[in-house]
Amino acid sequence: MSMQLPPGSYYGETLRSRKVSSFELSERVYSPGYQTPKHTHKQALFCFVMEGHYTETYGSKTRECKSSTLLFHPPEELHAERFHDTGGRSFIIEIAPHWLAQMREHLTVAENSSDFYGGSFELLSRKLYREFGNTDQASPLIIEGVMMEMLGETVRHSAAKPCHGSPRWLQQARELLHARFTENLTLADVAQNVGVHPVHLAQTFHKTYQCTVGDYVRKLRIDYACHELATSAKPIVDIALAAGFCDQSHFTRTFKRSIGAAPSQYRESLRSA
Repeated sequence: MSMQLPPGSYYGETLRSRKVSSFELSERVYSPGYQTPKHTHKQALFCFVMEGHYTETYGSKTRECKSSTLLFHPPEELHAERFHDTGGRSFIIEIAPHWLAQMREHLTVAENSSDFYGGSFELLSRKLYREFGNTDQASPLIIEGVMMEMLGETVRHSAAKPCHGSPRWLQQARELLHARFTENLTLADVAQNVGVHPVHLAQTFHKTYQCTVGDYVRKLRIDYACHELATSAKPIVDIALAAGFCDQSHFTRTFKRSIGAAPSQYRESLRSA
């Protein structure tokens, strides 16, 4: 037996909530070990995990949701959460059906549950959270603009995901990159690990993910750096080296090209959220 929650209704404790135009925004906290029953939401929503860690079941699948993860739940999706020892804090943005329908006239919006991590998703989520706290006349317009940009980023990101028929060795190569992106792996190293020729790996990877192996590794490093900038006070040079960059200047140039702001500017924008 599951329950459908009406718009603006959620589990956990409300810190603050606000309705802005076509959106219901809410900041929630969850105590350590808190579990929600299986439930659905009448409207689609984004959930940005600001702090903590929980395990979520959705449909027949399970995923780990940690700090800096952005989740998209379509309407009527059955899911439940189990928070770990640290509990959690989330920022939820529920979307009115008519607004989403308008966006679908221009974008191929996901019909299924999706999750995204770090990078531009973190920057947009925290910018949205900052506007959540503003009540001036410009705030509703800015919130809608950021939501449009966020939806666009999810469409772009989803287009690069592999199809279900991708070979197992390609999935293994991707898992290897996620596990060892801070190392100076070569294309030959990855190809040898999964048992294919480097040229075949490069061609199949690019066809499936619409980027090179090097571009993919660079994105993983930037996502890691975004998370560290957002959640720690570590010096930028330490984050750069830990992410696999040779020095801070190389990191700064790459970060600015990818995110549109220098690491120090990015961290400052999150602190003001």
